[in-house]
Amino acid sequence: MRQRQLLLLLLLFCVYSLQAQIKISGQVTESSTNTPLAGVTILEKGLSNGAFTGEDGRYEVTVQNAEAVLVFTYIGYNPEEVTVGTQTTINIALVEEISDLDEVVIVGYGTQKKSVVTGAISKIKGDDLKDMPVPQISQALSGRTSGIRVTSNSGQPGEGATVRIRGTSSINSSEPLYVVDGVPIGGGIDYLNMDDIESIEVLKDAASASIYGARSAAGVILVTTKQGKKGGMQVNYNAYYGTQAPWKKLALLNATEYATLMNESSVASGGDILFADPASLGEGTDWQDAVFNNNAPIQNQQLSLSAGTDRSQYYISFGYFDQSGIVSEAQSRYQRFTTRFNSTHKVTKRITFGNNVAYTRTKSTGVSTNSEFGSPLGRAVNIDPITPILETDPDVLNSAVFTNFPVVKNEDGIPYGISNYVTSEVLNPVAALSIQLYKPPN
Repeated sequence: MRQRQLLLLLLLFCVYSLQAQIKISGQVTESSTNTPLAGVTILEKGLSNGAFTGEDGRYEVTVQNAEAVLVFTYIGYNPEEVTVGTQTTINIALVEEISDLDEVVIVGYGTQKKSVVTGAISKIKGDDLKDMPVPQISQALSGRTSGIRVTSNSGQPGEGATVRIRGTSSINSSEPLYVVDGVPIGGGIDYLNMDDIESIEVLKDAASASIYGARSAAGVILVTTKQGKKGGMQVNYNAYYGTQAPWKKLALLNATEYATLMNESSVASGGDILFADPASLGEGTDWQDAVFNNNAPIQNQQLSLSAGTDRSQYYISFGYFDQSGIVSEAQSRYQRFTTRFNSTHKVTKRITFGNNVAYTRTKSTGVSTNSEFGSPLGRAVNIDPITPILETDPDVLNSAVFTNFPVVKNEDGIPYGISNYVTSEVLNPVAALSIQLYKPPN
């Protein structure tokens, strides 16, 4: 009796399971031509249950319940997801996926679709660059395409970068050739405003760059600036403002640690203990904090106007970029003002003329960089933390160093500290920066 009851319950469960499953059928077509698509994959989302469309685009699949989601996928088309619900017939029209292969790229002799170009060409759109808070276009190329390496020469505002396409190709210059709106440019493209860039193409192999001859041995970077477009006037204003700070400092010894090591060094060489109580010196001077600026401002302002008719189009822009350095803001600053006027005019069906006119004015001031002894950071790393930024100890001020020689003082007349432990070219970095700021009276 009990076995019959269990068998009856099992049969009822099987019937319920069969009733819960839903059989779905339909046809998959191409959206623009309504042509049936064969080989489309239909899967129940989250499960391995699925089917394929036949030559006529039709399919049949059984899903678990009404909450099931069918996923339709086909190479070259956008995938579609449909919740079954109460439907038993689901017809789908797949939309063709727009590929980067249809993108138009600039080559040395005109424009071509990316799908028919056999050379190694990479394209970077201007919209991908305009919001990057960097002063130079060459710096914005870093990480945007394969085969190109960009190395900043230093962190100085306005400092250029070294660009290499597929490595160093010559014992002489390995700088790529820059071509702006069809005109080869010497000295780089750092004078350009990033908001004026329509696109940048990088020609990386010999076949693509051969039209430019021997100058293209290290690769070619083609820059296309924005042009006016047909339609009413468009006014665009783009701006940002921010602050900069060093993301990391070197972990150096404080005054107590420095004095302890000095004692160990002196004793190891047969000398006396130099500091009787190193702990009394405390933390001492953090010279990196003394030269770094944790709130260096950076800003960019851009205004552009464009308009056009069937015969004439124009584009006008004005840009202002201002960046202060994170080391000595008063002495490290880069400012750039740019203006551009591009226009094209169609006189007849065969005659079209235009102009691309640009003006750039830059002002750059800076401190010594990448130097072992002459740079502020080099001095800040090498000078001892025991020496104070400003010397206020009367006993030290009465020593021969301060009484027999001229010393540098701040605006309040307080002398800057002079190290007794680190000498030669290593100076008080704050004192050295103040000398650069000093302007003798007229």
